[in-house]
Amino acid sequence: MLLLKKYFYRLLYRYLSLYVRPEDTVVEINHPFINSKTLALKSELCSEIFSRPIESTADYRNLKDIKPEYIILNGTIHYERDIDALFKKIHRNSASSTRVLITYYSSLWKPALKLATLCGFRDKTAEQNWIAPEDIENILALSNFELLFDEGKIICPVYIPVISTILNRYVAPLPVFRAFCLLHILAARPLMPGGTAKPSVTVVVPARNESANIENVIKRLPAMGPDDELIFVEGHSSDDTWKMIQEMQRKYSATRNIVIAQQEGTGKGDAVRKGFDLASKDILMILDADLTVPPESLPLFYDAITENKGEFINGSRLVYPMEDKAMRFFNMVGNKFFARAFSYVLNQKFKDTLCGTKVVSRENYRKIAAHRNFFGEFDPFGDFDLIFGAIRLGLKIREIPVRYRERTYGSTNINRWRDGAALFRMLLYAARKIKFV
Repeated sequence: MLLLKKYFYRLLYRYLSLYVRPEDTVVEINHPFINSKTLALKSELCSEIFSRPIESTADYRNLKDIKPEYIILNGTIHYERDIDALFKKIHRNSASSTRVLITYYSSLWKPALKLATLCGFRDKTAEQNWIAPEDIENILALSNFELLFDEGKIICPVYIPVISTILNRYVAPLPVFRAFCLLHILAARPLMPGGTAKPSVTVVVPARNESANIENVIKRLPAMGPDDELIFVEGHSSDDTWKMIQEMQRKYSATRNIVIAQQEGTGKGDAVRKGFDLASKDILMILDADLTVPPESLPLFYDAITENKGEFINGSRLVYPMEDKAMRFFNMVGNKFFARAFSYVLNQKFKDTLCGTKVVSRENYRKIAAHRNFFGEFDPFGDFDLIFGAIRLGLKIREIPVRYRERTYGSTNINRWRDGAALFRMLLYAARKIKFV
């Protein structure tokens, strides 16, 4: 029985460590019915996680002082008489950045678990609740939590060399088989009202061979916060883009806070990272210099993030009709394929992963950048560096439909086949790091 528990909790730790980083503060909410030996064993296996058990009302009030990144309820809801009251108590004492990770068992496994208990392979417990996923989501909503994801894990809870790995790592995440998983891991965030303060914005514009568009960016960019900042990052242009950026900075110095830079590396991703490192405002935005996404749409992104509708705001070009030559046919097919594929791998729905317009707070970007080594700096586009990081942080991703216009100057910097191959490599990499773990 001890070996069975060790294998199960080793898997559980591996799954949770995708989201919980070693330096995070984690609070675990226990129930008196949960076997203390099980908790001690888990603490031993999860020694990198700082965990504080909570067992009284006073402890809940301490949450405000601890300000944990994560609150873990490992099987707790199976024993709780009033799950709604538990969630509301947690919500009252949580910060908006706190994430709640809940593990629970599928009711399909109830007979098998009872049999395992009778045979002595599992400790006798007093589970009162076998809750369906839709019921948990409903109770979370009633308690002012928003579900981020709910994924199934573990088809084979017994260690069998090779077979267990194949079943749990590669078979369990597949669409049909995940319905039969023993374990569910759910993440939720507390919904808090948006603040009344109007934060300022840094808009980063990567620009390569976009000379004729630079002034239009400045003219058309609407004001959003009280002291917005515009950063142009020029990337080895063959035209006079850098000269135009310098001229426009001087021309609009009295009315615009414009910062300019040239990137040392290559690729849009490198330019975005350089711009974000230079940014000084609370909200960070990316706007492509080709103006295929109108700058006038950025206030929609600003409202979404300041009103707490989402924490990572992604543009979607695939909702409204496009201009005739805005996106070529094979590009459209590729965009739709990768949106579906990444939605499956990342456990959050995307309609358009490749829209260049993305928004995140500077605080959350710093967390993404601090843990970039988990995925590595392999993304030449800059989109997936941010998306993967947002997924790992448990940020709520919200998509904003945008109008996609035909380019009016220059030619695209995208090579559909070369970049498509790079995207496919990133998809496989994400599947290995996030989905099939």
